[in-house]
Amino acid sequence: MDTAVLSPMGASVVHLDTRRARPVSAARPAPVARSARPTPVGAEARRAPVRTAVSTESASVAGSGRSASREQAPLRLTTRGRVVVVALGLLLSLGVSMVAARAVADAPVSGGVEVVRHVVVEGETLWALAERVAAPGDDVRDVVIELVRLNGLPSAGLMAGQTIVLPAR
Repeated sequence: MDTAVLSPMGASVVHLDTRRARPVSAARPAPVARSARPTPVGAEARRAPVRTAVSTESASVAGSGRSASREQAPLRLTTRGRVVVVALGLLLSLGVSMVAARAVADAPVSGGVEVVRHVVVEGETLWALAERVAAPGDDVRDVVIELVRLNGLPSAGLMAGQTIVLPAR
């Protein structure tokens, strides 16, 4: 016959031997909480406060024997860890600078075009101006399109007094 006994030392199962009428303990004794080590004088200012162990009976998780409320110590980097963190930061910044050094802005494919400013007078059209600046053999339609693009015009219409740029001859 087995009987469960709850004591200040923890729960245990006791087997009763009916022949001898004496209880025989079948369970292991409950673990005893460790005491904190004494701290040398003057070291209290440098260290975090000492945490005492939690008793196993009050914090055991449903028979697993694990502590339910363990406090984690703060993360502390060793000298080697600090060196590794600094080295990784330097490698990362070196990699970023190498990638940034390879980046280039797009440049125009052809060389710059020399231009002159022209003030539009009444009666002038973009077609007439394109005929004046077109090189022999150029299609005037292509020159009109180039003038619209060069001046950033919304259309090919011009107004008297408007200043535009024309390619120099």
